[in-house]
Formats: sequence, C-alpha cells, structure tokens
Amino acid sequence: MTETALTDAEILAFVTRTKAAYPPAAATATGGPVETRTYYNHMCALFRAPRPAGLTVTDGLASGVPLRCYDPGGDAGARPFVLYLHGGGFVLGSLDSHDDICAEIAADSGAQVFSADYRLAPEHIYPAQQDDTQAVWMALTASGRTGVVIGDSAGANLAAGLCLRMRDLGGPMPLSQVLIYPWLVGDALAGDQMPQSYSDNRDGPLLTTADCRNFTRTVTGGDPSLARKHKDLVPLLETDLAGLPPAVIITADLDPVRDDGVIYAARLKAAGVDTILRNEAQLVHGYLRARHASTLARASFDFICAAIRSGLETGRNTAAG
Repeated sequence: MTETALTDAEILAFVTRTKAAYPPAAATATGGPVETRTYYNHMCALFRAPRPAGLTVTDGLASGVPLRCYDPGGDAGARPFVLYLHGGGFVLGSLDSHDDICAEIAADSGAQVFSADYRLAPEHIYPAQQDDTQAVWMALTASGRTGVVIGDSAGANLAAGLCLRMRDLGGPMPLSQVLIYPWLVGDALAGDQMPQSYSDNRDGPLLTTADCRNFTRTVTGGDPSLARKHKDLVPLLETDLAGLPPAVIITADLDPVRDDGVIYAARLKAAGVDTILRNEAQLVHGYLRARHASTLARASFDFICAAIRSGLETGRNTAAG
C-alpha cells in the first residue's frame, strides 16, 4: 500500500505540511541524531497547540528521570493519574514534543498527567528506555497511587512493555493500557512472522518499514537480532499475555506498524484480557498532531480521551469500594 491509497483531503494536507518540516532525508541526516532531532523538534513545534487554560505545569525528576506534570487542580493529586510515554522510535521526542497532547488529556480527564523524558538512542540503547519507564512508574506508585499508562508509537511499546514487566515482577499494575499506533518492533521478527502491514504499507506516508528497521538498529546498538531476545522490547514475542491490564489499542490503517497492534489485540483477547481494537481508516502514523486539522484525527483523539477517562474511572470506583 502506498500514498495513493490516501484520499482524505485533510490528512493529505497534514502529510504535506509534515513532510515540508520533516522531509524523508531527515531520518538519515548526515549530522546524526542531533540533526534529525532538530528537524523533528521543528516539526512538532509547527503543530503544537496552546495548552488549555487552568493547568499548572511543572517539571521535576522521578528516580532521576525528567518528568513533567500537568495538573488540572482540584483533588486530581489524590486520584489515579495518567503516565504518557511519547513516541519517536526511541531516538526522537522530548517533554516538549507531545506537550500539547498531554495538556489536552489532563484538561479532558481531570487527572494529573505525567510525561516522562526517558533516555534516547543511540546515546542510550536498550534497555535504558524500558528501565527509565519502570523507574518512573515505581516512583509514581510508591505511595500506593495508581493510574493509566498510555503511549504512542515507541511510547506505546514502552507502555506494553511496562505492563509485561509489572506482571512478571509482581509490581503495581496499571489500571489500563492505551496503545496508540503501537510500534511493537514487529519489523525485527523473521520471515513470515513479520506482520503483513510492514509489506503492505512499507512506503507509508509518514513512516516507512525502512524507518522502523533503522530505529530498531539504533536502539539495539546495531544488532537487530538482540530485539528478538527481549519481550519488553518486542511484546509480540510474549506467548502468554494472561494477567495483563485491560487494553485499548488504536491503529492507523495506512501505517506499516498497523498489524503490530492488530496482532497484539487478538492475542490479548485470546488470553482473556479485556481488549478494544479500533483501526482508523485513512489515518497515518503520527496523526495525533492532526487532531485540530482533521475530522478523522479529532474523532480518534476523542475516542482515546474517552478510553483514558474510562480507565481512570475504574480506579476511582475501586478506591471508593
């Protein structure tokens, strides 16, 4: 599947605008990750919306990991929270790249939202990102508080991996996991184990299969075979998904990583985990940034916010009971 399958005028305009700020060559910029991040940060800033009014936003540390808190006030600090893990292939992204998304989730949900600035590759390879995520989660839940974990792309990978780690370690489990166009490193799987969408959508409008493989090489320090040894990096490797928290998985139809989410949802359901899968027709990887310019992206973001509210409500009802 190629860009010719994309016909929605609003998403086409979004793709054009994104490529102007972050051209395909940015992924392999001669200046290395620093230059690539400059392109990416510029692109994120281009789409950044103002934060909703009424939020208190503070930066701090959790177990040494930079953390940003979006507090809507009231008694939010005493109720379940949201941990947001940004995407970017484990190479890109920061507290600023998804700032407006986190702010809007906080305003919509009435919950404190925490965004983690985990370490990036190639400076820090696997398992630095997973370790940072676990450290932040353990710090946030140390007092007995809990919450929903959510991520997009590589951030969704970290969210899924966190749930696997908590189950296996007997740690505090998230109330639910919300995985937005999750990249579960299916590109590292061999032969016919690699999900079909990596072939169907290999030239996806804003993410290609080649991009995914490059990110995999980077986060593994140049050894993609390493990925096939670690289920918290490739959650698709896990054959037993029993005991994981409820999941809401949202995929983009014109996305090479689409089937990572489709397959993971099917396996979660088969393991008895309450799972909702929503595949978004005509949407592309990274479409959250189009939520203010696309009817389709807005509807998907509204669905995501509703899923977060539902997960938080489960925690509130449990505490009240």
